[in-house]
Amino acid sequence: MTDWLSPDQRSYNMSSIRSVKNRSTEETFARLLRKAHISGWRRHFALPGKPDFTFRSQKLAVFVDGCFWHGCPKCYRPPEDNRKYWAAKLDLNRRRDTRNSRQLRAEGWKVMRVWEHALKTETGRITVMRRLLRQFCKRALDPEI
Repeated sequence: MTDWLSPDQRSYNMSSIRSVKNRSTEETFARLLRKAHISGWRRHFALPGKPDFTFRSQKLAVFVDGCFWHGCPKCYRPPEDNRKYWAAKLDLNRRRDTRNSRQLRAEGWKVMRVWEHALKTETGRITVMRRLLRQFCKRALDPEI
């Protein structure tokens, strides 16, 4: 399907969209951390890929990925218009995520990725917190990690 807007109109529309990052999902995750009395984290610490949350003492980088922008296998639905553009955009995002995760791991960091949809239900939030706590337990049980 071809784009129903001219290239100039599409460019204008896209340039007027201002990112709010994934603020609401990040805030949800931060509330979960506070509610569980988990401390020692920082937001947007200067590391490859700019992790949303960083636990420096654990060397753990947490990314809270939006289902649309990162292509969640469970919920992503491509837009009807301009499919080629969105397929290429999503491919670039996924490649960048993979590259950043590899770089962090090469530097000795553990990487945890949380899908946006996982924070929308109580069951999902519990699962995410269990995964996070397992990362802390691994580090505590094996100082070689």
